Amino acid sequence: MVRREMEGSSVSDEHGHGPSGFQGPKCWVATALVGFVLGTILAFVLPKPAAIPLATLAGMKGKTVEEMQADYEKKLEAYEKALKEHGREAGQHVAPPVNPNLISPPDIRPWHAIPFALLLLSIALMPFINLHFWEHHFPDFAFFLGGIMVAYYIFALSGYTTSQGQPEYGIHKMVHVGLEYFQFIALVGSLYVVTGGILIDIKGHGKPALNTLILAIGAAIANVIGTTGAAALLIRAYIRINKHRIQAFHVVIFIFIVANCGGCLTPIGDPPLFLGYLQGVPFSWTLIHCLPAWAFAVTLLLAVFYVMDVKSLKAYEQGLPEEERGAEAAKNAVSVSGYLNLVFLALVLLGVFLDGILHHLGVHIHFPFGAILQIVSATLAYKLSKPENLKANEFTFGPIKEVGFLFIGLFATMVPALDYLGNNAASLGIETPGAFYWAAGALSSFLDNAPTYLNFLSAGHGLAGMEMGKALDTPAWIQLTNVHTTGYSAQQILLAISLASVFFGANTYIGNAPNFMVKAISESSGVPMPSFFGYILRFAVPILMPILIIVWIVFTSGWVL
Repeated sequence: MVRREMEGSSVSDEHGHGPSGFQGPKCWVATALVGFVLGTILAFVLPKPAAIPLATLAGMKGKTVEEMQADYEKKLEAYEKALKEHGREAGQHVAPPVNPNLISPPDIRPWHAIPFALLLLSIALMPFINLHFWEHHFPDFAFFLGGIMVAYYIFALSGYTTSQGQPEYGIHKMVHVGLEYFQFIALVGSLYVVTGGILIDIKGHGKPALNTLILAIGAAIANVIGTTGAAALLIRAYIRINKHRIQAFHVVIFIFIVANCGGCLTPIGDPPLFLGYLQGVPFSWTLIHCLPAWAFAVTLLLAVFYVMDVKSLKAYEQGLPEEERGAEAAKNAVSVSGYLNLVFLALVLLGVFLDGILHHLGVHIHFPFGAILQIVSATLAYKLSKPENLKANEFTFGPIKEVGFLFIGLFATMVPALDYLGNNAASLGIETPGAFYWAAGALSSFLDNAPTYLNFLSAGHGLAGMEMGKALDTPAWIQLTNVHTTGYSAQQILLAISLASVFFGANTYIGNAPNFMVKAISESSGVPMPSFFGYILRFAVPILMPILIIVWIVFTSGWVL
């Protein structure tokens, strides 16, 4: 989409001059303002959504109105007792309970997600309609549609409260999503920059066995440094050793394995699992329960890749002069340069956990210290990186700019889709592990898989008659066998949600954070990548989907747990 010359294109053009006319920062500001004005007009012209009745909200939480009221009175009594015993100190550390009668979130409808659908269609279709225009103006689409949604939420929905009782629903949601985007781009951008200074030099050409080994290593280390970290660390070296014959399938299956399915074994591996850990899922739970499905899916993908790569190598060698066929390549040897950046990589990963660590230490300041640490680490890493490493990795800021601009719009416009899911997840009739698997998976293919996981986890809690935040290693969760007479254990439901949220993120370029980053890096290195629909129809449907179906049959039916 945006090739190596992007550094000289509109994305980095500070004055907006270029072959496509008015573009660059001035155009971005203009389109964002136009979108904001249009969203403001829509906020006052369109009818306001109704507030969700308390009875409906109680049903979403798996309780009756009377039970919610009883919980509130019990918590209020405990809060007042703490105030009497500890005075102001208790008031600073213990928030007062929320009166359920004061909760009135808006009833978000599917049509509120029209800007999100338009942005997805733009990403999918505009490269076919006018590739040159799209390469120079894709940020404008993101800013325009994102501006509409930000303004609509601020001016139309701020008279409501969230289902957790926070006032100013619209403002609260947009501030929250802004913080999420900041943390997202801080992590992805920092990993991109830090790994750009780490040169993994593999001598020789990529043969099927070596390529398969790299993918297997990537699947393993994704659970230690996350899918984004593993993808950013390995993709440049992987492209470099296959430069002579690289095809789209090399990168797409790299996305399947390293950027998605590989990170299923630990909460570090993928953001949804980390959210589950914060909600009480034991750290070892994912390793123990997801290991069979992880090994099965990764092994099948590696086998498919190996067969495809063997055929690809044969076709490549048939096109060579006869004297060059079967020539011995240099013996494979691996060297790593830029060890200082490994320290910065560790600091970036520490930033993922820093806010949680500070919270447990009693620091209750709502400030993204972890994201700031990541940005500082990336800045120092870039300044101290060896120029020869950056040059060998063909490092430019173009790919991360592309990710950053498009995801501004995606984060803003997907809010109503996630809100609708959050309001209705528990009332969609999803009660079996298979239903959770396909529902969470389908939405994780297009929406941010972290909040999708959290919404379905909340629905699972409601089905089990539990509150979010309760430790899942208690007998009430782990040993629960009859969930509202469905006959399925809570472990099966949790496994289905976990596998789907991680695996299905590989179905599209936007399903998981590193997917688009890997695509952008590859294109900047001259790799011909498939279009949005091409990725789905040529690779996700025929290669990944059959494996996901087998995982559903075998691992969410109770055969393996």
